[in-house]
Amino acid sequence: MPTETPLIIDARALEARLQDTTLRLIDVSDADCYAQGHLPAAVHLEYARLLRNDPPAMGMIPEPDDLERLFRALGIHRGSHVVAYDDEGGGKASRLLWTLAVAGHERLSLLDGGLDGWRRENMPVTTQEPSIDPGHYSVSGFDMSHVADREWIIEHLNTPQVAFLDARSPEEFDGRDVRAKRGGHIPGAVSYEWTQAMDPNKDRQLRPQRALLQELGTLGITRDKEIVTYCHSHHRSAYTWVVLRHLGFEKVRGYPGSWSDWGNCPDTPIEP
Repeated sequence: MPTETPLIIDARALEARLQDTTLRLIDVSDADCYAQGHLPAAVHLEYARLLRNDPPAMGMIPEPDDLERLFRALGIHRGSHVVAYDDEGGGKASRLLWTLAVAGHERLSLLDGGLDGWRRENMPVTTQEPSIDPGHYSVSGFDMSHVADREWIIEHLNTPQVAFLDARSPEEFDGRDVRAKRGGHIPGAVSYEWTQAMDPNKDRQLRPQRALLQELGTLGITRDKEIVTYCHSHHRSAYTWVVLRHLGFEKVRGYPGSWSDWGNCPDTPIEP
């Protein structure tokens, strides 16, 4: 049985690991989708349970005690290899993986292409819900190297080795689509809409690494920099966080709350 933990794993590689007793499959699809068929032994997670809303900011990190209870209820242990997937491209699943990384978890994977990618390879699905043995999980604090909050961003706006990657749509980026009190983007940020990394003809699986690195490089997103990913609530940008880590970027932070926090604050600097 392979021991390495790829951050993005394809269906065939995952199928070869299904007998691994440390594996914990988490389905972050809609409940109806999960009921219609999911990976064998996959446990369902309602996406809203991953978030703490502090209006107007949405998508903040829950308190450590709340995450501890959630991870235990999902049957996750510290040694578990958590593989997450969803039915919408990987944003929800990636938010789970990012949250686990913030909690200090190390063995994490995103199923490339999600449920559609699994079905594409004619892999088995089931409607049977697995029994869950509660995990033994402790969250004593957060690894803040994965996090950029509003204060951290303000302190680093003019730091040359820090780059801001906006995973929202181009319309949100330039202020034509306003979803907070103010529209626009963080000063100096570059636009790379999250689905640009996906192949629409292959169930939204990740595009070739060489092409992605070239595209990102032309935007100034290079491995020597520290990258902050954000969207509206750190849902779409959580996928971008996973992709960058998969591509070998060692310093990547996600912005919980993202534009719902920045764009609703009256005095944060904004570029249209």
